[in-house]
Amino acid sequence: MILDFLTIAANLKTVPRQGWIEKLSIKNTESVADHTFSMAIIGMILSDSQKYNTEKILKMILLHDLAESITGDFTPEQKSKKEKIDLENKTFDKILKQLPENLREQYFSLWKEYQTNDSKEANFVHQIDKLEMALQAKIYSEQVKSYGDLLPFFDSARQDIQDPPLLELFNQIVDK
Repeated sequence: MILDFLTIAANLKTVPRQGWIEKLSIKNTESVADHTFSMAIIGMILSDSQKYNTEKILKMILLHDLAESITGDFTPEQKSKKEKIDLENKTFDKILKQLPENLREQYFSLWKEYQTNDSKEANFVHQIDKLEMALQAKIYSEQVKSYGDLLPFFDSARQDIQDPPLLELFNQIVDK
């Protein structure tokens, strides 16, 4: 059972981040696993420095896109927010059935907390998600100058990032 879970999770390495493909026509885009890894590094450093519950934040980060290992990554233009949440909830539940019940309950609780964004940790993870997106947009803008308009990615991040240290990092990204 656990091996099945690990195999499903490993599939994130093969799932491309759809927004870069759809909006910017990037051919060799980062995978969802690449995005998750980058978020985990950001989350570890910033949650430790701000005295957040780092373990909880890292678990949320590692779980937040896990359903995409089966569903794939969707942009808002491809599926409505409700459709995406419904599909991911059903898929996440199926994925968790590969684990012992005590882990299933713990991870489902963290998943729901992240989705409903009803804790300071969940809110922090949502902001880290946007910060990582802005960082990746900046990386792409420096690698290849013809990837089109990255402003919507930066504007989306700017709108959602409110934590002062995250906002400071965001400003460093866009001002660099």
